[in-house]
Amino acid sequence: MFRIRFHGRGGQGMKTASRVLGTAFFRDGFVVQDAPRYGAERRGAPVFAYVRADRRPIDERGDMRHPDLVVVADDTLVGVPAAGVLDGLDSHSVLLIDSAETAATWRSRLNFAGPIVALPPPGSGSAEDFRYVGGACAGAAARLVGVVSRESLIAAVADEYAGLGAAIAEKNRAIALAAYDAVAPDAGRATERAELPAAKAPDWIDIPRDSADVAAPAIHASLTSVEVRTGLWRSLKPVIDYDRCRRCWWVCSTFCPDNAIAVVEGKPVIDYDHCKGCMICVAQCPPHAIAAVPEPASVWRAALEARP
Repeated sequence: MFRIRFHGRGGQGMKTASRVLGTAFFRDGFVVQDAPRYGAERRGAPVFAYVRADRRPIDERGDMRHPDLVVVADDTLVGVPAAGVLDGLDSHSVLLIDSAETAATWRSRLNFAGPIVALPPPGSGSAEDFRYVGGACAGAAARLVGVVSRESLIAAVADEYAGLGAAIAEKNRAIALAAYDAVAPDAGRATERAELPAAKAPDWIDIPRDSADVAAPAIHASLTSVEVRTGLWRSLKPVIDYDRCRRCWWVCSTFCPDNAIAVVEGKPVIDYDHCKGCMICVAQCPPHAIAAVPEPASVWRAALEARP
């Protein structure tokens, strides 16, 4: 199985680059997984994407522990530990870096035992050309694995960039093919490794359960800010119609996230000092005995003025 990992920054097109390579693999008869992984979608933040390709069904899931090829779109990420560029690399892995520095320079910096291929940035390195680094990375990766045809790469670029307009799709096609040709001396350098053993399952961890007095939401319990009148946040007030209430108190009191509904002599009573007006009790009450009533502004204005 081929295992390829793309690293870049948000906005550099690593998600699309992985899709281009995955689609090209698929067109050449492979079973494929391709998926990005990142947190908040923020331009400039480190992101990465996985591509797995095999002639057989793929059962492997999760993190890619030992990639065959790592593609780095932004060489400043190499020195960022959180980016994880070098995670799992060994002498079998190929490192492809889109960089103005040479492969020899990177080998000296990293003391890396595996092959390193440096791909010059596309075009002039201007802000406009910076947008096309994803196409370059996809094209170079397709050539390094040695099993993706030029025709499949062209078709994959057309598929994945079609929604961005003809001009952008054509620009990415040209850059992807230029990168595909630029790394021709290293074609087939990234090879499938032998099957990896399954990771050892972690030992079970017993987590003790807290008592309800500690774990349950209880505004009147110890270590809570009972003096913070969160009821002042309220714009809607839940009001119980006791004529309709069935005394199924365990519903409204259990669902209240702040335990602002107490049970007094078998019936629910709302603590309006700490009821924030979330209206969860209104939604959960089976007989619809709790209504949402607009909170008069004068009531809370007077309460605020009365506070010391």
